[in-house]
Amino acid sequence: MANTPQAKKRIRRNANRAAINGARVSRIRTFIKAVESALAAGKKDDAVAALKKAQPEMARGVARGVMHKNTASRKFSRLTKRVAALG
Repeated sequence: MANTPQAKKRIRRNANRAAINGARVSRIRTFIKAVESALAAGKKDDAVAALKKAQPEMARGVARGVMHKNTASRKFSRLTKRVAALG
């Protein structure tokens, strides 16, 4: 159990940050799922539009520290490749 006032504050702060970061990760996942559902339906126009919305969200996740830059880059690259292959 936290004993010092600073440790108690850190527990409160960590809980708040975890909630915010969890919401950010969830939001990024939602945007990625929109691209994947458009791909599954074979709708290239929708997939391209969803990909354009997903890319800045992933970049924002990297900037905020909830996603590693290589992970975001890899996901974006693979999604882009799948959208291009939809032809």
